[in-house]
Amino acid sequence: MISVKNRWALVTGAARGIGYGVALFLAKQGCNLILQARSEDHLRDVRERAEALGVSVLTVSAELSDLDSVQAMLTKIDSFNVPVDIVMNNAGLQIAYRTDWFTTPASDYEISFLVNTIAPMMIVYHLLPKMIERGFGRIVNTTSGIRLEPEQAGYSASKAALDKVTTDLASKYTDVDICINLTDPGWCRTDLGGPNAPNSPESSLPGVVIGAFVNKGVTGRCFAAPNFHGLSLEEAVAKVENN
Repeated sequence: MISVKNRWALVTGAARGIGYGVALFLAKQGCNLILQARSEDHLRDVRERAEALGVSVLTVSAELSDLDSVQAMLTKIDSFNVPVDIVMNNAGLQIAYRTDWFTTPASDYEISFLVNTIAPMMIVYHLLPKMIERGFGRIVNTTSGIRLEPEQAGYSASKAALDKVTTDLASKYTDVDICINLTDPGWCRTDLGGPNAPNSPESSLPGVVIGAFVNKGVTGRCFAAPNFHGLSLEEAVAKVENN
């Protein structure tokens, strides 16, 4: 298991839900943070809590359905002049639940793919070359276990596409210290998952952060957070590295 102390991580969707928990988990491990949300004002609480843990915190805003906004965010991140060694793409959007799936509009797919597939990959494509230059990087894209639900076609299709492009990209970097993985938090009571979800956001930890801590060679995989519930970080990482 690697140490993330004094490294820099970009955490998207950090104002609430899974991303909020990921940010504080990394801060407790001594990792400096760049936090993203639609508005930097929404990040005030998590920023203050992370800074209280003794790490440096920077914030950026972006509307992930707007690729110009995503590019402006990346330009701002470049201006910070810090090495982003870890990317945690937590932000996501579940556009609608269509009980009459025959009425699913094309916009469900368009918006879902922008937020859940295209934006995270634009972030990866921008930051990955710098990781390669430095000889180290950890990327974790958040997917979904939703299957057999045409009611959520736009969302599930966009996450399936993210799975494909993530694992395909990971296959190109097996001989360097770059690990590109997926995580599935499970169905959690977040704004996305809704109040009826069976699991608390806290149950996703440490599963959703494993990809930030794995050693070289653990790449192109998906870590389902419920499989690691109740384990320490060290136990969770050992479980994936020994398989």
